[in-house]
Amino acid sequence: MSLGLVLLFAGLFGLIAAGAGLLLVRRVRQEQRMQQRLRAVRWERRREPRTPPRTETVLPLRVVASIGATIARSGLLSSATLGELEQTLVASGLRGRNGLGLFIGSKIMLLVCAPVAAWLVLRGLPVPETLGRVLPLAAGVAGLLVPDMVVRRSRASYVARVERGVPDALDLLVICTQAGLGLEAAIERVTGEIARAHPDLARELAQTTGELRIAVDTQRVLINLGTRTGLDSLKRVTATLAQTLQFGTPLTGALRVLAAEMRQQVLTRFEERAARLPVMLTLPMIIFIFPSLFIVVGGPAIIQLGRALTR
Repeated sequence: MSLGLVLLFAGLFGLIAAGAGLLLVRRVRQEQRMQQRLRAVRWERRREPRTPPRTETVLPLRVVASIGATIARSGLLSSATLGELEQTLVASGLRGRNGLGLFIGSKIMLLVCAPVAAWLVLRGLPVPETLGRVLPLAAGVAGLLVPDMVVRRSRASYVARVERGVPDALDLLVICTQAGLGLEAAIERVTGEIARAHPDLARELAQTTGELRIAVDTQRVLINLGTRTGLDSLKRVTATLAQTLQFGTPLTGALRVLAAEMRQQVLTRFEERAARLPVMLTLPMIIFIFPSLFIVVGGPAIIQLGRALTR
């Protein structure tokens, strides 16, 4: 009976976590589709016909976002905490005015609803009194942590997708600067060229291009690109560009050296993964290959030994 209760509670918490994750993932996808449509209008590119994205917000999401926005405006959270949350959400690809409210609202809703759901389930089950008190509290803690886990995984996936496109974007940037384009025009051209292959990096570069058009301090805008994503590769690129603008050094030469170093890093990363393959294949060999080999090699001898013993 105890095992069945544990499985039931685990299933309940899994459903709650899956629901929160689906809400956040759906919101991220809506924001991504909206950004793609805005880029298509801005660059006036011909794209394949696709279903227009739904820009309206689902009613449950609007309710959750309004609750989170109310809490954010109430002053319960400091401005530093709100700034860190916004930076984390932006780095995970969750942009828009409702991103912060949706995140805070989902944490509050799960904190309140998860213990209530666990308590309602436990009312009709013969469970010990101590367990009946502890499990709702555990459900509340789990509901409070689930949005953080979802955003953390989304951020890791988003940053990985952005990082994959940095070497290609840097090579294109070298070509554009060699052709005589300025820094802002080169970044804008690279943004349009890599939009199909690396849309997440194109979104970051598009935001940087927009900031370059209206900002006075170009170096600060470039540094913000690396700070916003948190990638060491982009930080190196933006630092190189900022130093080039500050000291007037040739831009093409610095970018060419940086592109060669980054390609070498990618090759080294692939070599490290290849070097780990023998170690990773050891366990499958022991489980699947060695038993079959032993059967093939020792099977006839075992059969002959069995026949000799039965005579």
